[in-house]
Amino acid sequence: MLAAAGMLPALLSPVGAHNTNRQGKRGLGASSAGFGMRIRANKEAQPAVDFVDYGHSLALGGVESSLPSNDSESARSLRRKLESYNMRVIFNAALHTESDLPAFEALVKAAKEADAYGLRLAMTGRRYEEFDSFEAFKTNFERCQKIIALAEPILRKHQVRLAIENHKGWRAAEQAAWMKRLSSEWVGVLFDFGNNLAFCEDPMETLRTLQPYILSCHIKDMAVEKYEEGFLMSEVPLGEGFLDLKQMVDVLRQKNPDMAFDLETITRDPLKIPVFTDKYWVTFDDAYSPYPARDLAKMLEFVRTHPPKKPLPRTSGLSPKQQLDLEDEANLKSIVYARQHLEL
Repeated sequence: MLAAAGMLPALLSPVGAHNTNRQGKRGLGASSAGFGMRIRANKEAQPAVDFVDYGHSLALGGVESSLPSNDSESARSLRRKLESYNMRVIFNAALHTESDLPAFEALVKAAKEADAYGLRLAMTGRRYEEFDSFEAFKTNFERCQKIIALAEPILRKHQVRLAIENHKGWRAAEQAAWMKRLSSEWVGVLFDFGNNLAFCEDPMETLRTLQPYILSCHIKDMAVEKYEEGFLMSEVPLGEGFLDLKQMVDVLRQKNPDMAFDLETITRDPLKIPVFTDKYWVTFDDAYSPYPARDLAKMLEFVRTHPPKKPLPRTSGLSPKQQLDLEDEANLKSIVYARQHLEL
């Protein structure tokens, strides 16, 4: 498949040529969420293939993944492997209630021993699907803020940074205001290039709003299409969507030349953003959580005038093998595009 796609020569070039950018920093990495089917296939292989080894085989500069064990020896072993590959790692964290804090601190210690770039945390699902009332959303948001306030001293003590993803739970202004109130160098934002489209935000405006707090990012490209209850949105291979990737990458590099860019092109059916339904709007309040009408109007006009360049990717009806091939193709196309056009 790779040879047929014309990608094999680029992917088999010397590793050192690709896993650093022009400033000598480690370049494009991989988020495990965007390689889910490949990770499952690798685990079933004989012998099994580790995600770090797989990333290295693609000459990537790092991975975002879970640490199998928080013990010191596992962390040190992973550190030795990463150093030999000249790769970085970001660990996925889980943190929901105070009872999670001991396990969280164990992960923070392991991240320190592994010399991890930091931790990544997704604290919400899709707001418009998860909650049936504004009060339920508000209670959840306040819980998130409380648990991070309790976790911040742990991060500060061990000097490990935590990046909280804009995971379709908060509008950019809400998350930025929270980070400003917290005012910690150890807690910031993992900026996902496309997630806040679900709130009809302009991606560049989302980036500008969150920029002071961004520690790492998920790079992806997006395409949209109208449907009867609103619009559909999908991750598509880099360069096949409408995001101004070059400008967004440049803004993030100006903030931090060593910014962690982890590819997250999730292969799935398009996500439904049902802006014409009552359910979508119940979690917004003009005083606490404003949603300017102009944002909705601009988004609907954009969807109308920017149909996708290709049919949106879909996995329904495909065999597991076909789904894996579709994911591999999207990721490999994106890696080649990032190297050729984004210097990642």
